[in-house]
Amino acid sequence: MWRSVASNALTLLIVLLAGVGIAVALAQNSYRAEGPSTEAVCLSVPRGATMTSVSGDLADKGMIKFPALMRVGADYEEKADRLKAGNFLIPPGASMQQIVDLVTRSGQSTCGSEINLRIGVATTTIRVRELDPATSEYQITADFTLGDPTPDAYDDLLSRGFARTRVTMAEGVTSWQVADSLNKAGFLTGAPVEVAPEGALAPGSYDVDMASDRAELQQRMREEQEAILTAAWAGRAEGLPLESAEEALILASIIEKETGVAEERPWVSSVFINRLNKGMRLQTDPTVIYGITKGEGVLGRGLYRSELARPTPFNTYTIDGLPPTPIANPGREAIEAAVNPAETDFLFFVADGTGGHVFARTLEEHNINVRRWRQIEQQRSQ
Repeated sequence: MWRSVASNALTLLIVLLAGVGIAVALAQNSYRAEGPSTEAVCLSVPRGATMTSVSGDLADKGMIKFPALMRVGADYEEKADRLKAGNFLIPPGASMQQIVDLVTRSGQSTCGSEINLRIGVATTTIRVRELDPATSEYQITADFTLGDPTPDAYDDLLSRGFARTRVTMAEGVTSWQVADSLNKAGFLTGAPVEVAPEGALAPGSYDVDMASDRAELQQRMREEQEAILTAAWAGRAEGLPLESAEEALILASIIEKETGVAEERPWVSSVFINRLNKGMRLQTDPTVIYGITKGEGVLGRGLYRSELARPTPFNTYTIDGLPPTPIANPGREAIEAAVNPAETDFLFFVADGTGGHVFARTLEEHNINVRRWRQIEQQRSQ
């Protein structure tokens, strides 16, 4: 009889184990299976949230059916305690496993609100945008000048403590403008940064975490510019009248301030290279302006004749060669133009009234172009 009891017990155990195995397999399949959602959803995960609260929120939004199973799966993958705060775009049909991966991987917001500190030559602004998950298009909710009263949409994001944040630095801004902007940006942290050497920061767009350290961001900008300059100098044309990468950076900053038309940069560079080769003074207004402002803001007016005649280390109407330092932070294209100028015999250029310039080989040609530009200025002032 005991053999019969033992046999039945063994059979029952096998059935139970098989049932457990089947249940585990079904649970794993459900955890990895396509979810019930048919539309993308922007999931906000606040600081201090737990996998329990997040799974419950997802169930309420119709993104998952079994919140308890999601928590068990996250525990099994040892991700339950890796939850990141942020806004996460959950695609249609995302499985619970995919969702757990999204909210534990990086913490970089992929939807919701975006704060963009935009450091421009004339002004610095903060733009707040909101992503519509259904259309994947951003809508501007706030746009204001840094230093002005902050709108509610911006203050609300700062109080919540997370959003996608970035810093966009335009070509031609000065290092003082960058330091001033970073120090005033409320979503950055750390001690105020010092003004970096002029020209040492790479323009561009930098993704940052909210509460990122200002000094670390500025160092990223310096390292990026150093890499760009090193590569450009290594690939420079032969026979340039430039003795070092630093001189190339100085020339690039002048090119950057002289034209915003990308196609013109190699031509503008050729004018300055030709002048340097001939021992002619550069005679460029942006260097004179930098000698007056020291890069701290915009002059906001034309130059006076007395300023063009007043000797300063940056007045290229009175000094020979290049000024002692860059006059702004040039972008990659201006740096590459400085070390690989177009092959021309141009020695002069002046604005053409369309945002670009007209170039000349002789002073006589240049004077004709200048008279045309003066006529355009007079017509515009009427």
